[in-house]
Amino acid sequence: MPTYDYRCEACGHEFEEFQNFSAGTLRKCPECKKLKLKRLIGSGAGILFKGSGFYETDYRSESYKKAAAGDQSNSEASPADSTPNESAPNVGDKKAPTPKPGKAATEQKPTPKGPKANES
Repeated sequence: MPTYDYRCEACGHEFEEFQNFSAGTLRKCPECKKLKLKRLIGSGAGILFKGSGFYETDYRSESYKKAAAGDQSNSEASPADSTPNESAPNVGDKKAPTPKPGKAATEQKPTPKGPKANES
């Protein structure tokens, strides 16, 4: 609920009133009892964010935290454990696939599609 500032045009009395959004504007001054009260336009209260802030990861479940701690301890293994295996093939050692026996190279080519295919 917002706080509104009011000033009476008759006596000059100023005050703040804590009201609902749906509440109507006050009209009667509490000091002089005249119907000369006007609500002032103010800048309003700004929102202040203090501290380090809130993140969606601040409220993780306990099972998630335990799994993350386990993953972190596995990634901190010694460098000797992470050396590549000598018998493992390198990516560059792969050979091109050989065609199946009995098929000619022309049979494996895809047929052209589109307007240029009918021109020949």
